[in-house]
Amino acid sequence: MKTTSANRTFPIAMMFALFFIIAFVTGLQNPMGVIIKSQFQTSHLLSQLGNLANFIAYAFMGIPAGWMLGRIGYKRTSLTAIAVGLLGVVIMWLSGRSGQYGLYLTGAFVSGFSMCMLNTVVNPMLKTLGRDTRQGNQLIQFGGAFNSIGATLAPILVGYLMGSNEALRTIGRANPALYIAMAIFAVTFVVIAFARIPEPHLQPASADRTAPAPRLLRIRHFALGLIAIFLYVGTEVGIPNIANLFMTQELHMDASVAGTIVGTYWLLMLVGRLLGGAIGNRISVHTMLAFTASLGLVLVGLFMLFSHTDLTVALPVFRSDFSFGTEPIRLGLVFLILCGLATSVMWGAIFSLATTGLGQATAQASGIFMTMVCGGGILPALQAWIADRTSFTASFGLVLLCLAYLLFYALRGYRPASR
Repeated sequence: MKTTSANRTFPIAMMFALFFIIAFVTGLQNPMGVIIKSQFQTSHLLSQLGNLANFIAYAFMGIPAGWMLGRIGYKRTSLTAIAVGLLGVVIMWLSGRSGQYGLYLTGAFVSGFSMCMLNTVVNPMLKTLGRDTRQGNQLIQFGGAFNSIGATLAPILVGYLMGSNEALRTIGRANPALYIAMAIFAVTFVVIAFARIPEPHLQPASADRTAPAPRLLRIRHFALGLIAIFLYVGTEVGIPNIANLFMTQELHMDASVAGTIVGTYWLLMLVGRLLGGAIGNRISVHTMLAFTASLGLVLVGLFMLFSHTDLTVALPVFRSDFSFGTEPIRLGLVFLILCGLATSVMWGAIFSLATTGLGQATAQASGIFMTMVCGGGILPALQAWIADRTSFTASFGLVLLCLAYLLFYALRGYRPASR
C-alpha cells in the first residue's frame, strides 16, 4: 500500500489515540489490585485476578480479532472494540456500586476483549504506514509513547483517589477514573466513525476464509516471536504490579505514594519509547531488543541483590497534582523502576521482527500474536503465587528467566529460516 504524507497523518494520529486508550484502561488493573486486596481481604494471587481476566481475554479474542480485521477492516473493527471497551468499563463501574468482586472480574474480562481488538488494529496499521521495517518499528515506538502516557496516568490517578486511609480503598472510590475512561471511549468512537481509515489488509468477500494459522506457526521467527511477546508482556506488567504490592504490603507504603512511584516506571517507558522512536530508523530492530533485554537483566538482578538494603534514594516522581517531586525509596526499588527504560521499546521490536515478511498474512498473524498477550495476566499471577509461597524478591527470578529468553530472541530467534 502506497501512501502520501497527507493521507498518512490522520490514520497515524488515530492509531496513537487508540494506543493511549489501551494503556489507560489496562493500567487501571494495576492499582485496582491494591484496592481488591484491601476491600475483599484477598491473597496476593487473588488481587491479581482482575489483571489476569483482562489479559486472558486476549487468548480468546486474538484469532477472531485477526479474522475481523481481514473481513470488516480496520475502521469497523476499531468501532466494535471501542463499544465493547465502553461496556467493560461500565460493568466495572457497576461492580463498585454493588460491591461484587465477581462483577468486577467480568468487567475486566470484557475490557480485555476490547484491548485485544484495538491492539490487533493499531500495530499492523502503524507497521504498514511505515515505508519499511525500521520505519514501521519507529511509528510503533512513537505510538508506544502515547501508550506510556495512559499507563503513567492510570496508577497515579487511582492512587490519588484512594488516599491514605486503607479502610476507604474501594472500587467505588475509583469512579472518576472510570468516568474518564468512558468519556475517552465515547469521544473516540464518534471521531473514528466519521474518519477515513485506509484498509490495506481488507479481504474481498470471495477470498479463501481458511485461516492460515497452522502455516504461520510453522514460520520459525514468527513462532518464536509468539513466545517472546508472551514473556515480554508478562514482564512489562508484572514488574509494576508486583512492585506495587511489595511497596504497599511488605514496606507498608501509602497507596498514593506507591502509585506515583509505579507511575514513574510507566513515565520512564514513555522516555524510552520517545528515544526509540527518535533513533528507530538508524539502528537495527534486533540490536535495540538485545540492548534493552540485557539492561533489564542487569536492573532486575540489582533489585534482587539490594531489595532489602536500608539505603534510601530520593526518586523523582510525577505526582497526582501533575507536579514533579521526590520520594525516598529503597535503593533496590530504584533499579526496579528503572526497568521502565528496558521494557519500553520491546513491544514494537518484537512485533516488527516476528511479522517481517508475512505480507498479506499480517492481519491474521496480528490476531494470533495478540492471543499471546495473555501473558500479561498469567505471568503476574504466577509471580504473585510465587510471592505468596516465598517472597516478593524471590518472585522476580521468574522475570529474569523471561528477559533471558528475550535476549535469545534478539540474538538468534528473530532470524527467518533460510528456506
